[in-house]
Amino acid sequence: MPQRRAPEVVRLSDRSTAILERLAQLRAADAATHGGRVLSYVYDPGLAELDELAGQAMRLMQPVNGLDPTVFPSVAVLERELVGFATRMLHGDETTVGTVTSGGTESCMLAVKTARDGWAARAAQPPASRARIVAPVTVHAAFHKAAAYFGLDLDLVPVDADGVVAAADIIARFGADVALVVVSAPGYPFGMLDPIAEVAAAAADAGIPCHVDACIGGFALPWWGGVPAWDLAAAGVTSISADLHKYGYAPKGASVLLQRDRDRQRRQYFATVRWPGYPVVNPTLLGSKSATALAAAWAIVQHLGDDGFAGLVASCRRSTEQLRAGIDGVTGLRVVGEPTGPLLAVATDLAVPKRARVDPHRWADRVAQLGFTLQLQPGFEQPDGTRLPPTTHLTITPVTEQRLPELTEALTRAADDVRGRAPADMRLAVRALRLTGAFRRELTAQRAQALLRRFGVGRPGDGKTLPARMAPLMALLEQLPPEFAERLLIEVLARQVEPAARR
Repeated sequence: MPQRRAPEVVRLSDRSTAILERLAQLRAADAATHGGRVLSYVYDPGLAELDELAGQAMRLMQPVNGLDPTVFPSVAVLERELVGFATRMLHGDETTVGTVTSGGTESCMLAVKTARDGWAARAAQPPASRARIVAPVTVHAAFHKAAAYFGLDLDLVPVDADGVVAAADIIARFGADVALVVVSAPGYPFGMLDPIAEVAAAAADAGIPCHVDACIGGFALPWWGGVPAWDLAAAGVTSISADLHKYGYAPKGASVLLQRDRDRQRRQYFATVRWPGYPVVNPTLLGSKSATALAAAWAIVQHLGDDGFAGLVASCRRSTEQLRAGIDGVTGLRVVGEPTGPLLAVATDLAVPKRARVDPHRWADRVAQLGFTLQLQPGFEQPDGTRLPPTTHLTITPVTEQRLPELTEALTRAADDVRGRAPADMRLAVRALRLTGAFRRELTAQRAQALLRRFGVGRPGDGKTLPARMAPLMALLEQLPPEFAERLLIEVLARQVEPAARR
C-alpha cells in the first residue's frame, strides 16, 4: 500500500495574502452570518466549535469529487451515515432509503421528478396530458420551480387568514392526473404545520404519493415536542425532505431526501450509457459535485447527536415563546395563527384603531435601522380571490437567545416609532404604468432597469443598490401583475453579478 505523504506546510505569497485580504473586505459588506442579527437565511447554533469542525472537515474533503463514490468511497460512507441518522430521526424503517442533495430546492425537485415519472409509468393518460401537483398556497416556491422545470401543473389550495389549510380542501383536489400531493412541516411563510397525517392517509387510499417538505423543520421538530404525526411515522407519507444546512447547522448546501422504498427512489436517478464516454449514474441533479458540505454536515451530526440537537432546539423553543409573547404584547401587531416550530410571521393587528396599528413592513425597515434584519413578505392574492396579509417573517435560531433582550427592545421601539403610519401605497405608480401601456410591451432588460431606477432600485451606474427602505418595494410587488413583478426581480438579481462596465 502506498504511503501517504505528511501534509505540506504552505506559506502564502504576498499575492495570495492580498487576495484573501480583499475577500475579507468584501465579506465585511455582507449581512452578519453569526450573532443573531439576521433572522432569516442563516442558522447560527452559537457554538464556535461547530464552525471550526465544519471548516476542517470541508478542508479534508476539498479535492474530492462526489460524482463517483466507487472512486471516493469516503463519500458513500458519509452519505450512508447521514441518511441513517435522518432515517431514525424521521421514523423511517428498514425499507427507507435516501440521498444527500445540495439543498432543499434540489430535494424537492427530485421528489417531484420521482412522482412525475411514477405517474407517467402507471397512468393511462393521453401522451399530451399533464400531471398535477396538489399543495397549499403556502408550499415553498421550490415546487413552483419543480413544476416549471418538469412540466407539471401546480394546483394550489387556498389557506385561511392564518395560513391554515383544511385537509378536506386538499383531498377534494385529488384525481387521476395528480402525480403528487405536498404538505409542509411547517410551511415557511407562517410556520403552520399542514394536516399531514390526514392528507397522507387519504393520498394513500387514492394511490397518490405524498411528500412532506420538512426542509426547514426536519432537524427541529423531532425534538420540539407535542407535534402530531408529521414524518414517515404518518401512514401514506412516501418521501420527506429535511435540510442539513438549516437546523442541522451545516454550511450551505446540504439536504436529505428520504424515500419510502427502493423502487420509488430509483426513479429519482438519471443513468445513461448512450454516449462514448464513461457510464453516467446520478442520484441528484448535479453531476460532479463538491463533497465539502456533505463532510461538514456529517461531522456536525456526529458531534451533536440526539442530545446536542435536543439542547439547541430547546433554546429555539424558549426564544420563540418569549418573542411571541413579546410581539403579542405590542399594540398594533399580532403573530399570525398558531405556528409550530421556530418560525413566526407578524402582521398588523386590525382589531385596534388605525392610529394604533403597526404596518409590518415599515416596522421591519425600522428594526433594520436598529441593527436586526427581518424578512418582509408581501401580501398575496390566492386563487379564490381572498388575500393574505403582508407580514414580516422571523426565523429563530439558538443564538437568538443570547440576543433576546436587545432584540425585544428593538422590536418594541421600532413599533413605537412607526405606529399609526399607513402602509406604503404604490397604486398610483402602478396605475400610471397601466395607462402608459407598460404591461403590454415586452419588458427588455433596458426597460426593466429603467423602471427599477424609477422606483428607487439602483442608481445610474450602480445596478445593484437596493433602496434603504423595503416597504415601498414590497407594496409595489403586491400591486404589479405577477409576471411583471417577476421580470423586474430577475433584473435586480441579474444585474448584481454583471461586470460593472456593463451596468
